[in-house]
Amino acid sequence: MHMPLHIATIAGLKPLPTEISTRARLLGTPLAMTARAMSFKLLKTTFTAILLGLACSAAAPMSAQDATGGQSVPAALETTKPAAKENQTPATVAPAEKTGEAAKPIPIDSGNTAWMLTSTALVLFMTLPGLALFYGGLVRKKNVLSVLAQCLGIAGLATILWWAVGFSLSFGTGGQFIGDTSIFFLKGISGKAGFASGTLPGVPQSVWVVFQLTFAIITPALIIGAIAERMKFTAVILFVALWSVIVYYPMAHMVWGGGFMSGADGTIHAIDFAGGAVVHMSSGYSALILALILGPRLGFRKEKMSPHSMVLCMVGTAILWIGWYGFNAGSAGAADGLAGNAFLTTTFAAAIGGFTWALLEFITKKQPSVLGFCSGIVAGLVVITPAAGFVDATGAVICGVAAGVIPFFACMKLKAWLGYDDALDTFGVHAVGGTVGTVLTGILAIPEINDVGANAIAASTGLTWDSDKAVFLKAVGEKLEVVAAPGNGALTLEQIKATLFTVVLSVVATAIIAFIIKFTIGLRPSADVESSGLDINEHGEEGYGD
Repeated sequence: MHMPLHIATIAGLKPLPTEISTRARLLGTPLAMTARAMSFKLLKTTFTAILLGLACSAAAPMSAQDATGGQSVPAALETTKPAAKENQTPATVAPAEKTGEAAKPIPIDSGNTAWMLTSTALVLFMTLPGLALFYGGLVRKKNVLSVLAQCLGIAGLATILWWAVGFSLSFGTGGQFIGDTSIFFLKGISGKAGFASGTLPGVPQSVWVVFQLTFAIITPALIIGAIAERMKFTAVILFVALWSVIVYYPMAHMVWGGGFMSGADGTIHAIDFAGGAVVHMSSGYSALILALILGPRLGFRKEKMSPHSMVLCMVGTAILWIGWYGFNAGSAGAADGLAGNAFLTTTFAAAIGGFTWALLEFITKKQPSVLGFCSGIVAGLVVITPAAGFVDATGAVICGVAAGVIPFFACMKLKAWLGYDDALDTFGVHAVGGTVGTVLTGILAIPEINDVGANAIAASTGLTWDSDKAVFLKAVGEKLEVVAAPGNGALTLEQIKATLFTVVLSVVATAIIAFIIKFTIGLRPSADVESSGLDINEHGEEGYGD
């Protein structure tokens, strides 16, 4: 999603390499009082910096960023594309004024732009109202509005952060682990097409920025499923702000921004088409750690905590499924064959995941439930996310079956055995499903489907991929000779490395953030507030009248 690892061929251009194409997803004590004062001072300082940045942005002339170091490109070059050699990304090509080559205007591709606009709306539709209704239906009715408010609050906060620092830290030219400050406050981003750092050629820069924003919104919103009904709204907002900066932006940069885990160009040659690691694993493992630190809901395992509306849950599931086409097929970055492949694989995995989960319920309980269908569909969508642009229909079927089986046992058995309160199964579906999908991507990726996957296979085996002839080459002396396809063992190992790195980063960072909040403003509401419901106590409203 800069171009993330899953952005591939743009109509009329050569396939983009990995860097652009990868996502071308103690209260009341003096100590506590001092900590709270420091927290408020930090927030005040942060917003002051944002306001100053806004003033500076308004005063500064609009110009694109030099992808090689955040330098302003002269206005005349804002919408120009330097001549590039084959297999060289726009971000690494010297500006035309430095090479002496004539700058060529980049026309906006109306077809690709229309698809990216549609995909952007679809991904936002996943959170509002899709995820809000899905999670809202699964909680008790005294807490339904708290879930909706959290989704709305996260959408607003994530947007502010994305404008101020998020896009630049995710897709600005930087190091292995984080971007830079060159596009803070979206400096130089406009409605023109161009190669401003982190944007998509042929599509307006502004469209790509907002497309990526929708991923930055839904990823932290997924976490609230694990801590539903028992975390203060203020604590949720502060957690999301810190987590986005410390976990999500670095993950997006490392996988989709040309960093540490960006396919053939990364230190770890992992591939992630639309967010198996960046979105689902990071949020899923973080959700488990936050739930453990927060503790279980009052009455957990002692009183019934059934969903209050499976109708809302089913409607939310349907919206998520539809929106996921923007999530996965939109990650192709163009209205092309790769988008069509992602559309097909997404459909197969979701449908088969739902059917498999319900089938297991029928086998084990003799009752296939609507909740089972919904859980399996979402699990199928999660598992196919990293693989959608790298596998074929058969691979999607395998992903769908795996999604219906492995997360099923994580949610139905593992949670019961270990006794943690993952309220809405965020860990069981997103962490476990994301992990399964990431590993299966390595096993099932077909080189001919996507050059990004083929180049990652080549990089992990010391070979070269010839995209024109669709063959692997090996250096023999000064010549390159055609060799048999090396298989996916090495790529699968790279996927496992990326999985382990993602787990460690998510777990450690979440634990630190959660404890900071716990000992400053506190994580949980009082027992009385939790018992009577978050809706009326924290938001002054009720979801349903008498």
